[in-house]
Amino acid sequence: MTTTLDRPVESAGAPVKAGAFRPAQLWASLPDALRKLHPKAQLRNPVMFVVWVGSVLVTLDAIVSPSLFGWLLAIWLWFTVLFANLAEAVAEGRGKAQAETLRRTKRDTVARLVDGTTKGGTELEIGDRVVVVAGETIPGDGDVVEGIATVDESAITGESAPVVREAGGDRSSVTGGTTVLSDRIVVEITTKPGESFVDRMIALVEGASRQKTPNEIALTILLAALTVIFLLAVVALQPMSAYAGGPQSVVVLVALLVCLIPTTIGALLSAIGIAGMDRLVQRNVLAKSGRAVEAAGDIDTLLLDKTGTITFGNRRATELIPVGDATVVELAEAARLSSLADQTPEGRSVVELCTTEYGLAPEASAEEARAEFVPFTAQTRVSGLDIGGRRVRKGAAQTLLAATGVRSDEVERWVQLISDEGGTPLVVADGERVLGLIRLSDVVKPGIAERFAELRAMGIRTVMVTGDNPRTARAIAARAGVDDHIAEATPEDKLAYIVAEQEGGRLVAMTGDGTNDAPALAQADVGVAMNTGTAAAKEAGNMVDLDSDPTKLIEIVEIGKQLLITRGALTTFSVANDLAKYFAILPAMFAALYPSLGLLNVMGLHSPQSAILSAVVFNALIIVVLIPLALRGVRYRPSSASALLRRNLLVYGLGGVVTPFLGIFLIDLLVRLIPGM
Repeated sequence: MTTTLDRPVESAGAPVKAGAFRPAQLWASLPDALRKLHPKAQLRNPVMFVVWVGSVLVTLDAIVSPSLFGWLLAIWLWFTVLFANLAEAVAEGRGKAQAETLRRTKRDTVARLVDGTTKGGTELEIGDRVVVVAGETIPGDGDVVEGIATVDESAITGESAPVVREAGGDRSSVTGGTTVLSDRIVVEITTKPGESFVDRMIALVEGASRQKTPNEIALTILLAALTVIFLLAVVALQPMSAYAGGPQSVVVLVALLVCLIPTTIGALLSAIGIAGMDRLVQRNVLAKSGRAVEAAGDIDTLLLDKTGTITFGNRRATELIPVGDATVVELAEAARLSSLADQTPEGRSVVELCTTEYGLAPEASAEEARAEFVPFTAQTRVSGLDIGGRRVRKGAAQTLLAATGVRSDEVERWVQLISDEGGTPLVVADGERVLGLIRLSDVVKPGIAERFAELRAMGIRTVMVTGDNPRTARAIAARAGVDDHIAEATPEDKLAYIVAEQEGGRLVAMTGDGTNDAPALAQADVGVAMNTGTAAAKEAGNMVDLDSDPTKLIEIVEIGKQLLITRGALTTFSVANDLAKYFAILPAMFAALYPSLGLLNVMGLHSPQSAILSAVVFNALIIVVLIPLALRGVRYRPSSASALLRRNLLVYGLGGVVTPFLGIFLIDLLVRLIPGM
């Protein structure tokens, strides 16, 4: 699995990439599209249901009064419905192969319980303890309660590098469907049957559990209202036409209605939502609902942990600072000795610094190995070594100074300076003599400040959450370019901050992995839990990052933005391209009654029949043309809301006006070649 240390921060302005679209997917999804022609399936989409009813009416009319024009129109109306179904079927079908692989893995897995009995992977219950050895598949989601093993998670996360999972650590969580590569572990199941990550991923990639989001529902209601208005307008045209002496046929009225209503966005709306969820799956993020994806696009405040997100995972020793009459070599020797018993990443980095910079041995000598080690603990915050009558210690400044009883203005000045510069000072002492300090530095990830600048341009406020003291937090926040920070943060502080932001009418997103993060994750509008985190955190969040990469939250926000932008852009295009259809169909319908309307035939279309048929053909084909864009998403560029609106109107508004004029004109050139048209 790629860790935070291995994954580079994307460069400023990098677009959110989407999954590849292959034309062959259209053909593969055709059977599903045909099945969706059933009226029950069409009823879910009011706009396309009207088109479906119109197709039935035109087909019946063509049977009763056969004509080439009637049959061609009926065929292309059915193509319109079919292409709309195809857009949804392609969006759903992209995950079916993955879903079948996951389902087969779960179905074929046999779990061996600690008492010697066996169960099928689908029969496991919460609390069951299963034994998994090298080469076997973990049958369900749970926590390692015994042993340590390397695990291949590529079937779930797509990452091929094995990871270590062990009992009692912060990486004890395992996912069903992954494979143990070495050793033996005992896993306690933590999810009910049908509720594991594999089950949720199957439902997600198949679209089986996808519910419409609030914005999608609102847009569906708006499209339905527009459809009703245009339906009433078209129905009202018939008595007016009859009064004027030229009643219109059912075929022409249906064609006019289909071209007037927002068919394009109605056909693509569901595909856009499914594709947004799919883009998250491609990034190994499991969203429990489409509402969370949509909310990510409307986020106002982003809470980010400092460690692993803004800075690289662990602080490292970067400098030795002797004080008093101590030399740097003397300090290095004492720092190394006091760190031999410190197995934390910080302790190991001290030994590494002393080895690389001062040529000291990285391992304890035979004499040192017989000495009495004082291991580092979270309670004492001190480590050291008692050897030959010496008591060498290294630890947090205030703790160690209090233990030695030493008061040194020089040491206190260095402690303050290092803290003010965003570092963490550790003091090294030999007995009651303070030799100097070790500077631990948090390294801000390259490019992270530019990412925060992009978010700021979008109106998103970034807040760094850290357990560091206020001086250190302030220094790192300034280097990272965040808008605000919470120092010495507790779970209650995080929760209180989120509540205060929400009471101000703002949407909040945050990441977390521990049980103490669960309340804040549950309260946040977008709560992203790490897959390596506790079961409580994963249950509380509405998204789970299978890669356990805290920086993924920034990508999730961009995916949410891209979803909203894509929906808005294609809605703008759909409404705008109706203008050309007005100029194609209305003059064709009434030119015989009102010859002056011929002036509106600005495209110079061949005949009333060719004009109507060309508009209907374009209306159908544009759906197929836009399917890749709906699935891939509109290219995302971080910018302000006003800039996005201007770009939307210029590209998709103006483009939606110009494209149909050109398209209908070219189709008319082909239609006029058909005898009788």
